[in-house]
Amino acid sequence: MIVGADMGHIVCAKDASTSIKAYSPDVMVHPYLQESTSAAPGVTAKDLLPRATSILDRVHVIVVGPGMGRDKLMIETVTGVIEAAKQKNLHIVIDADGLFLVQNNPDIIKGYRRAVLTPNVVEFKRLQDSVGLKPQGEGDVTKLSQAFGGVTILQKGQVDRISNGSETLVSDIQGGLKRVGGQGDTLSGSLATFLAWKKAYQDNLWEHSEELAEDKLMTIAAYGASSITRKTSRLAYEAKGRAMLTSDLSKHLGDAYVELYDNDSKL
Repeated sequence: MIVGADMGHIVCAKDASTSIKAYSPDVMVHPYLQESTSAAPGVTAKDLLPRATSILDRVHVIVVGPGMGRDKLMIETVTGVIEAAKQKNLHIVIDADGLFLVQNNPDIIKGYRRAVLTPNVVEFKRLQDSVGLKPQGEGDVTKLSQAFGGVTILQKGQVDRISNGSETLVSDIQGGLKRVGGQGDTLSGSLATFLAWKKAYQDNLWEHSEELAEDKLMTIAAYGASSITRKTSRLAYEAKGRAMLTSDLSKHLGDAYVELYDNDSKL
């Protein structure tokens, strides 16, 4: 939302909803999910899906994974949410425990070109294993995207590599010298906003002179999100140094956006 999204909805387990809502009044919190340890006896994913998917008509993009955990009932429910989002042709960002879901069920996202996977080094290797690829070095991100049927891969690392299987970009803007936990969440949220803008572009919400292809727009959105996250990290580090915390990233996202994409702004 700090990057520029109009509204953020968080669908979470009931036990987590109160603390999340108390953290910020800026998000809409929907306690529609349950874990096996807190669900009533006999409750299944099928029981939870109607409410969990009811939010899909109100959003442009969903982010799957941050805070999800690996509980069996949660995984089954979220799998159903992904299937419902695909039916509605929504953009899907998959990170954190969402990647655990995908590595155990690659077919859930194979060939769905409106999805972006955002693995770190360890997660990337696990995704390779899930589709029978062996690490070979340069070009691995391209091959992984191809193995997933053209799904966009944003491989996080010292530089970020982004591929849709036919085009690969390298995002190498200097980041901060300290990486904080939760930086991946900043990337996922920023990416969701850039993908919402992609849809606005395709829906012609403003005039533009040419139509860019779907795959091109996916890589541009991923590159934009990578760049702003790396720039934000750099600004936060310059301000706080070794004392930099995850919460400091949010304070610098607006400045990073202006420096990268809106240099003529008077704000």
